[in-house]
Amino acid sequence: MPPAVIHLTAVGGPWAAIIGRGVCRRVITRAAWGAVAWAIAVPAGAQGYLHAGDIDAMPVGRAGERISYGPDSLEFGELRLPAGEGAPYPVAVIIHGGCWVARYATLRNTAPLASALAGAGIATWNAEYRRADRPGGGWPGTFEDVGRAVDFIRTLAPKYGLDTTRVIVMGHSAGGHLALWVAARRRLPATSALAPAATPLPLRGVVALAGPPDLRSYYAPDTASCGEGAGELLGGPPAREAERAHDGSPSSFFPLGVRQIWIGAADDQIVPPEQQLAPWAAAARRAGDRVTLTVVPRSSHFELIAPGTEAYRVVLAAVRSLVSGDQ
Repeated sequence: MPPAVIHLTAVGGPWAAIIGRGVCRRVITRAAWGAVAWAIAVPAGAQGYLHAGDIDAMPVGRAGERISYGPDSLEFGELRLPAGEGAPYPVAVIIHGGCWVARYATLRNTAPLASALAGAGIATWNAEYRRADRPGGGWPGTFEDVGRAVDFIRTLAPKYGLDTTRVIVMGHSAGGHLALWVAARRRLPATSALAPAATPLPLRGVVALAGPPDLRSYYAPDTASCGEGAGELLGGPPAREAERAHDGSPSSFFPLGVRQIWIGAADDQIVPPEQQLAPWAAAARRAGDRVTLTVVPRSSHFELIAPGTEAYRVVLAAVRSLVSGDQ
C-alpha cells in the first residue's frame, strides 16, 4: 500500500501536512497555523456562520421514504433514490449529530445533505437512532442502532436497486464519531458488549465530518460543551467507564482497514480540527490506515452539512471519490 497523504488543506489555501512512512514533513507555515488558531478563537456567530436551526430550516427538495430497521419508534431511516436510471445505485448512509443526545438534533439536520447527495446520483439512507437521553439509547443501544441501520442496506438493496459493493458511511459531529465506529466495530473483541452479532456490511469508505474519533479526549464535564454528551453516551465519565470508552472510541481500533476522508472546518469551536482531528488522523496513519484530512477555511461546524457552501463542495467530492473507488 502506498503511503497515505493526510491533507490539512485549507481549500484554496496553503497549509498542508504530508505524513510519510512514520515521518511528518511539515509544510504548514507558522502564519497559516496562527490564522487557524485565531479563527477558532472567534465565536462562530460573530462571523455569521450557520447554526443547527438554520440547517433544520433549509428546504428539502427530495422527500425520503421512511422505513423502519428495528421495532423502536426511533429505529428508522429515510431512503432517497436518485432520479432516473442508474441502478444499482451507490449508497451513502448518513448519521446525524447532536452530541449523542436527542435534545440537540434529529435526522432533519442531515436531510438537506441527504437530499442534495441523492440529486447528485447517490442513494442516501439518512438514519435516525436512539440517543443517550432516550429509552434504550446510550450504552449500548446507540451503537447497536447505527450498526443495524448500516447493515439494513442488505435488506433494502434488492427492492430499491442499491449496490452493496459501493456503500459508504458518513456522519456529522457525533454522527461522524459513530460513522468511524461503524467501520471499527468488526475489530471489537467477541467479549465486548458492542460486538456485532453478525458479519458487518463491508464498506467502501467513511466520510467523517467534524467527527471526534476518541471519546476520552473529547469528553468535557461541562453542560455548555458537546463533550459532555460523550459521558451521557457511555453512562459516565470515560475515566470511570474505561472499558466502554475504549470500545466506543474508533481510535482504539486503528487501523480500521477502510479508506477514510475526514473533513473539518477551520473556525469550528465544537470540534476544533487542530485538537480533535489532526492528531488522531496522524495516529491512524501511523497505524496503517489511509486517511485524508481536509480543513475547509472560512467555515464552521454546520457549513459542513449545508448544500451550496464551499464545505459542501468538498464533501460531495469526497463522497464521489469513495463510491467510485478513486484512490
